[in-house]
Amino acid sequence: MINPIKILLVDDEPDILEFLKYNLTREGYLVLCAATGREAIEIAKKEHPELILLDIMMPDMDGIETCSHIREITSLKNVLIAFLTARNEDYSQIAGFEVGADDFISKPVKPKVLLSRIKALLRRKGKTENEQQVPTAGVFIDHEKYSVSLNGESINLRKKEFEMLAYIASKPGKVFTRDEILNKVWGGEVIVGDRTVDVHVNKLREKLGEKYIKTIKGVGYKFER
Repeated sequence: MINPIKILLVDDEPDILEFLKYNLTREGYLVLCAATGREAIEIAKKEHPELILLDIMMPDMDGIETCSHIREITSLKNVLIAFLTARNEDYSQIAGFEVGADDFISKPVKPKVLLSRIKALLRRKGKTENEQQVPTAGVFIDHEKYSVSLNGESINLRKKEFEMLAYIASKPGKVFTRDEILNKVWGGEVIVGDRTVDVHVNKLREKLGEKYIKTIKGVGYKFER
């Protein structure tokens, strides 16, 4: 018997939790619920869900801070995290992606849209986990463990930084456009700007050095051996 996929719902509004749990349970998912960020962290450490649906606006610890804490836990680095938010400001999405969010889903949540986004996220995760370990020019990328080492020394990358590096390093010398990177790393349904890619490239350069990722003006980026 195949174990059902675990989804952790995090929202301080009981009606929303009940509504989402009902719709996801009907689809065969095993649904866990938390009303606070701190509770969500404890449940995630114990249950290791495949996906966390996380409200941004919560008292005590908001979704951004909760996501940041979760991404610092080694065993949860590759868990999918999608924010549930009624806020559409660019700064909230940029902040979310900075701490490792995989997607944003707007409130009020429409069940069909939610299920479609969940399936798309799970497909992307499956493709990533099926990829192999990649040694490239002193940089060793382990997709299964979501780890990167540089000349034998471990490098701490956030989830999106890892996925971007793994993508462009998969074909050294090939120039990837910003749109290609956005579609691969964030998915075609997620609306983010070119600046998101540039910010993540700058962070990778801070951690790996300047020589690996080259800018091709007006086009995009490439990984050099």
